[in-house]
Amino acid sequence: MPRLFVALPVPEEIADELAALQSGVPDARWQTAENLHVTLCFCDEVQGAVMRDLEEELGDISGPQFSLTLAGVEQFSTGKQPRALVALVQKSERLDWLQQKVATVARNCGIGIERRKFRPHVTLARFPVGAETGHHIAQFMASHSTFRSAPWVAEHFSLYSSRRGRGGPIYTEETMYHLTF
Repeated sequence: MPRLFVALPVPEEIADELAALQSGVPDARWQTAENLHVTLCFCDEVQGAVMRDLEEELGDISGPQFSLTLAGVEQFSTGKQPRALVALVQKSERLDWLQQKVATVARNCGIGIERRKFRPHVTLARFPVGAETGHHIAQFMASHSTFRSAPWVAEHFSLYSSRRGRGGPIYTEETMYHLTF
């Protein structure tokens, strides 16, 4: 049973900008360019019939294309344990609207999703449990605190599946949904 999520892919030129940030922290598992995205909704493991319903219902979302910009970096943690380094997405009402629509569709399909506040970001790196990276993370944050990407236009969002691979998760784009002009 695949794990599913809905996300906005990061265009190649923005992935290149992010790749320039991805160094200097031991134990970091840096995300590959093709795995960089802004998650709108994580659906976890989903049965085949529910996946088909989700694919169909997501197709009913229609909205305009919109501009996004990454601005700043942050560390996500569980207690004192670092989990991830992320690039933050600048506030966007259209992004918030799309995320709410996607989450509503997922709930209406019977998918239990987290109800925590949406914090749009692109994951740059993940950390294994027990990683000793404290001062390296602090240096990374200080070095990249003023990071700001070029703006880009979100032209579509996609339903992805995720399967465990030897070097980390393998993401597969299942269905693409175009946003209109």
